[in-house]
Amino acid sequence: MKPLLAGIAFGAPRFARVAPVSRLGVVLMALVALVALGCRAPRPKPAALTEVFRSEKLSAIDAAIGNAIASNRCPGGVFWLERHGTVYSKAYGHRAVAPSLELASLDTIYDAASLTKVLATAPALALLIEQGRIDPERPLAHYLPAFAAHGKETITVRQVFTHASGLRPGLGGGAWSGSDKALELACDEKPTHPPDTKFVYSDINFILLGKLVETVSGRSLDAFCEAHLYRPLGMRDTGYRPLQRGMPIDRIAPTECRGGDGCFRGEVHDPTARKMGGVAGHAGLFTTAADVARFCRMLDAGGILDGVRVMRPETVARMIAVQTPPNLPKRGLGWDIDSPYAGPRGSLFPVGSFGHSGWTGTSLWQDPGSHTWVIFLSNRNHPTEEGNILALRRQLGTLAAESLIGVEFGSLR
Repeated sequence: MKPLLAGIAFGAPRFARVAPVSRLGVVLMALVALVALGCRAPRPKPAALTEVFRSEKLSAIDAAIGNAIASNRCPGGVFWLERHGTVYSKAYGHRAVAPSLELASLDTIYDAASLTKVLATAPALALLIEQGRIDPERPLAHYLPAFAAHGKETITVRQVFTHASGLRPGLGGGAWSGSDKALELACDEKPTHPPDTKFVYSDINFILLGKLVETVSGRSLDAFCEAHLYRPLGMRDTGYRPLQRGMPIDRIAPTECRGGDGCFRGEVHDPTARKMGGVAGHAGLFTTAADVARFCRMLDAGGILDGVRVMRPETVARMIAVQTPPNLPKRGLGWDIDSPYAGPRGSLFPVGSFGHSGWTGTSLWQDPGSHTWVIFLSNRNHPTEEGNILALRRQLGTLAAESLIGVEFGSLR
């Protein structure tokens, strides 16, 4: 089913040491999630734009992005709002302002930054869990023995997945390079607090998880994702190291400019991922709004797209279900549900919706209840790090929810 364009996913979650659930409870939780994800009648054909979205709210979205560009919070971007196959998509402003002006287009390729966590690492691990090759409740050290150093031998894969591992946010600077060295440094980390007691968003967690994919699968993270996710889903513009994959540089949005050294363009902006050679579990992916929408479409359908199944419905259900104990912000396997980083959710999408954002100015948020997803890709850190779209993300999430005709979000909470 092709969307109407407008303008220019294994069992239920387990908390073995936190909140034991009966076998019946596990089944019931999985069934509830599946109802929201894909156990429904075939979707209707895409409706006319004005039958799905309120035009005045779409105009407000245009104005909000335009105001952000005018106030130098970002040079431009691509917005994509989709519900039941009906799409409002549009490119705004410029993808480059230095060294010369280049208009943004719907096919602009953006540095996804931390969207890598949920578009690459999380689904790759979910597939390995689905295959029974990884147990999220086993200690990470079972798969990566060096991780046991400094008292980390009991920290589970799930706790690393949900940023409840006790590790600090990042590896920091220093003169090192290479993916293997990053793993060595990550394994040598000392916890700052016991697992499952505090939420600390940490790139180290996903550096470890990216290496876990490679260790268990025997393939590099980029090769695994290409073979099992992007190629089957038809995400032709998505992948690591776009210039090495032959993507045209003039379609790639640059990020930070470094004076006489030019701007990062087609090279990952994240310094740790750059030291790792451009392929990492926490950052490094490049993508387009249309490709992200295809991924969201697959999740909404319970793991299938255009007749190609990439994961089971119960795998999707588990990935986006709350995996944290009650004392911590709500996170899924990689996905944000209700945490301090859930700005793209806006003020209306209910708990149970999910998404993520990235440092460079990327975000997506998806609501299974209304079968809606909101994507905004930008390079807010071009030409400098002065750009800021935190308020815009929240505004876009709220306006997108308000635009939905026939949906009362008060009843979905």
